[in-house]
Amino acid sequence: MTSQGAETGSAGASYAAAGVDIDAGDRAVRLLSPHAKRASRPEVLGGIGGFAGLFSLRGDYREPVLASSTDGVGTKLAVAQAMGKHDTVGRDLVAMVVDDLVVCGAEPLFLQDYIAVGKVNPELIAELVSGIADGCVEAGCALLGGETAEHPGLMEDSHYDLSATGVGVVEADAVLSPDRVRPGDVVIAMGSSGLHSNGYSLARKVLLEWGHMDLGGHVEEFGRTLGEEMLEPTRIYAKDCLALIAETEVRTFAHVTGGGLAENLARVMPRGLMAELDRGTWTPAPIFAMIGQRGRVERREMERTFNMGVGMVAIVSPSDTDRALAVLTARHLDSWVLGTVKKASAESGGEGVAGTGTAVLAGEHPRF
Repeated sequence: MTSQGAETGSAGASYAAAGVDIDAGDRAVRLLSPHAKRASRPEVLGGIGGFAGLFSLRGDYREPVLASSTDGVGTKLAVAQAMGKHDTVGRDLVAMVVDDLVVCGAEPLFLQDYIAVGKVNPELIAELVSGIADGCVEAGCALLGGETAEHPGLMEDSHYDLSATGVGVVEADAVLSPDRVRPGDVVIAMGSSGLHSNGYSLARKVLLEWGHMDLGGHVEEFGRTLGEEMLEPTRIYAKDCLALIAETEVRTFAHVTGGGLAENLARVMPRGLMAELDRGTWTPAPIFAMIGQRGRVERREMERTFNMGVGMVAIVSPSDTDRALAVLTARHLDSWVLGTVKKASAESGGEGVAGTGTAVLAGEHPRF
């Protein structure tokens, strides 16, 4: 019978031999530190390396309320890993978190990330964090800290997953919620940058598995490769939404993610009211049509899986409609009147979440 010592060698067992390389982890921290440092705010106390990130809640707050959100990037990471391009999915991660925070009117303050890997590749980690830092700078929040965890035997060496938690602040009397919405309010759409970070399991199934499309192949409809189209970063709307709050009377926002436009808008509609939206006011980007047509995906399935070209929705006072559109235009954001809020009728139906108001899509998309 072979002894345990013979199995592990004369030097004995080590963490590195078991698949966890502490030295590589230390090198990853050195490489990512410059990226984390540029994504900061004056309220951040101390630097990288502590057991907890410290953030001073400065300012003349009367009754501050902290808001928190956690999210990930999902199977869009499979596209990034297949293409060997890892510098943009960090922005997706930030967008998914901060754009949820701002829905209630909160200003994003800081974010902490979690990176799980099969094997630590310091250059890869630094590339991921560079994208996260880019997103934090764009959103105006600090990258306060994070964790990189090596999972040998659980994940393949080249695979990774991302998640993050963000914290924001809003005055108690300024929290945006469904009870602010009134009949006659106007629904304003903010255009998406593409698929964002939802529906990639279906998109990959239709385009890559069934359609045998090449991520590196040029697609005329996109004017670039399929992979470049699918890796287009999620739009970060946080500062756009905060600008609207500062200059107009915003009732609430809806971040259009999993569940689609109707379901997410219904989450911020009070019971008894409905948002009637007109498909004829915009044309979804070509990638949506490609997925729908090549996969023979029913319209309802498309609209509850993808954002269909609308990444964020604002509900504003009707008297502020023109001002809201002007603010968003000045910020170089495609926006338009999507619909209006009305009293719900018994036959209105809708595709909303039970126990809330409803949102109904009517009409047809031009050229879709």
